[in-house]
Amino acid sequence: MDLATTYLGLSLRNPLVASASPLSRTVTGVQRLADAGVAAVVLPSLFEEQLRREAERDARLIEAGTDSFAESLTYLPTTPGGELGSRRYLSLLQQAVRTVDIPVIASLNGVTADGWVDYATAMQNAGAAAIELNVYYLPGDPHTSGRDVEERHLDILTRVKAAVTVPVAVKLSPYFSSTGEIAVRLDEAGADGLILFNRFMQPDIDPETLAVTATVPLSHPVEARLPRAWIALLSGRVRASLAATTGVEDPTDVVAYLLAGADVVMTASALLRHGPDHATLLLDGLAAWMARKGFTTIDELRGLLRIPPEDGLDAYERSSYLAAMRETTGRYSPQ
Repeated sequence: MDLATTYLGLSLRNPLVASASPLSRTVTGVQRLADAGVAAVVLPSLFEEQLRREAERDARLIEAGTDSFAESLTYLPTTPGGELGSRRYLSLLQQAVRTVDIPVIASLNGVTADGWVDYATAMQNAGAAAIELNVYYLPGDPHTSGRDVEERHLDILTRVKAAVTVPVAVKLSPYFSSTGEIAVRLDEAGADGLILFNRFMQPDIDPETLAVTATVPLSHPVEARLPRAWIALLSGRVRASLAATTGVEDPTDVVAYLLAGADVVMTASALLRHGPDHATLLLDGLAAWMARKGFTTIDELRGLLRIPPEDGLDAYERSSYLAAMRETTGRYSPQ
């Protein structure tokens, strides 16, 4: 059974990628994921706000004296929130690259134009096989237009692509007014990969404590429907690699994403729930399904159920919607 595939131009031994999570915050964690069989690991995102705090701390240490500053460089501290600072992050990246024989992908969440470029360059120099742009941007100003949000993504991608030579992927939100158009525009602007989709924090309100709660819950399989639908739509219509993320719990979720046209399937929630060794179960299940269905390579099944590029998408979507409504109405109509 040949599970080999390619993603961002990188040759991978299988289509399972460990996406960013606390599991990849240490070299030991990255090693455990590699030992469990994943084909690549994405490190947690480096946030520019963390780096600003780090720079401010360094400035205070320099003012206090050069000895204090030199000492600070030896222990690579985390920020007050426990996030990785830039020196610690780059050290983790360098050590992980030396330790495992699979690609290690860096993830970046910047704020300023210079920040995206500077830190992407540092990640490349530290040995990142590729860079994932985690453009987590929810415009709070109601006067910000949808086109402005799109241009922000394109500008970030263009600047980073001009500064680095390693592959660059963009992690997309599902909340664009025309997800297909922004995907095509990013593809034309040089994105090597598109990751569908980013899961935004959705604050809630606790009526008992009268407080706003802010957490990012683990995903569930039902959430895979939206990214899977868009992957089926985009497969064959863009040059960029397509990475599926969200809702991967068991081998059938991996298979479904591949049938839709995903080049790789990313997972974090399932590995956090069940441990890194769950990757072995996912891969063994994929291989068993392929053997049962008579497939010998990933290429034979990838995109088998995507929407053919020659089909009229509007008509296809309309007919699918009507068919789904008829089926649901029939199922739940009173007998």
